[in-house]
Amino acid sequence: MERREAERLDARDPLAGFRGRFVIDDEELIYVDGNSLGRLPRETVRRLAGRVDEWGARLVRAWPDWIDLPLRVGDRLAPIVGAEPGEVLMADTTTVNLYKLAAAALEARPGRPAIVTDAANFPTDRYVFQGLAARGAAELRVLESDAVDAPTAAEVTAACAPGDVALVSLQHVAYRSGALADLEAITAAAHDAGALVLWDLGHSAGAVPVGLRAAGADLAVGCTYKYLNGGPGSVAYLYVRSDLLEELGSPIWGWFGQRDQFRMGPDYEPADGIARFLAGTPPILDLTAAEVGIALVAEAGIPTLRAKSVALTELAVQLHDAWLAPLGFELGSPRDPERRGGHVSLRHADAWPICRALVERAKVVPDFRPPDSIRIGLPPLYTRFVDVWDALDRLRRLVAAGEHRSFDRAPARVT
Repeated sequence: MERREAERLDARDPLAGFRGRFVIDDEELIYVDGNSLGRLPRETVRRLAGRVDEWGARLVRAWPDWIDLPLRVGDRLAPIVGAEPGEVLMADTTTVNLYKLAAAALEARPGRPAIVTDAANFPTDRYVFQGLAARGAAELRVLESDAVDAPTAAEVTAACAPGDVALVSLQHVAYRSGALADLEAITAAAHDAGALVLWDLGHSAGAVPVGLRAAGADLAVGCTYKYLNGGPGSVAYLYVRSDLLEELGSPIWGWFGQRDQFRMGPDYEPADGIARFLAGTPPILDLTAAEVGIALVAEAGIPTLRAKSVALTELAVQLHDAWLAPLGFELGSPRDPERRGGHVSLRHADAWPICRALVERAKVVPDFRPPDSIRIGLPPLYTRFVDVWDALDRLRRLVAAGEHRSFDRAPARVT
């Protein structure tokens, strides 16, 4: 593809107008790390300023308007992940929500101590499950799946064969390779084995269709700072299918999950519905920012976002094959777009110094995931086709010139 063809694709892009609704401080810099941290919406700046003014003027008197934000924003997110109103709650971090739902699932399946996950799962997921196992609450069973592709329903069935599995927990989109798991087939396989399923949507919500309800999914968690553009470390969310809400209880009993919290009673009684998974006081500024990002995704529509996402990643794969494979790169993502999420992984023995050289010499911002992956994240709300073309063009020129060889191979703390 010539660059002018990428320009023509941008001219026909139905989402082109969304780019101007984000803060873009440097037009020369190519940002392909939105799968780690999304760009700042301009509306977020205005809304946060208004919320801060409200804090200053109304003080504690604003709480009657703020107190239901975790539920209200959760309901705004629900259609994006294929859930019903009252099934999504904005709260805490992904890690805390993973613990809450995993512990609840174990308690709801007595006599079934095992959790099934895979070796390629995101570290925080594995660490939470390891922690439960270390305290004797669970036995952890880890699948050794394909390094590029996602775990399969057949693998889940085999792992659940002993009949002692309470919970299967996997990523919908793999954080390293971008592989898209078959949510419906894996959910069905786990249910056939008598297990609940907990999905991590961190790299899928806002990028690919999820369809939790349609697939019969039980539980899910995710963050809002990637494709949902809620800001660094912004509030996470959890999903519980409505028919499970009375069966499951949060292991963290806090006053926001209490049935009548301002009665200040001596004993804990869980609130009705999804609110029982609240714990402490919700972060109002985070919720305000997350609501803006969620609204932008909802306005664009998941089908339109997915269509452009596929086109962007297809272009990246095409340019990889033409330009990068001859330079020693290997595609670290599935080639079939139906099996791929919103980012592409490029593998190279010198991936870390190449990443540093891209940032410091070529004004391209990707990220590195060990041992050898450069992730190219392409959120469709603000990424242009010329951004893909230019990023990979700068990458091939830099590597062909050997500019990365002067960079330290020892990774920094933040990669």
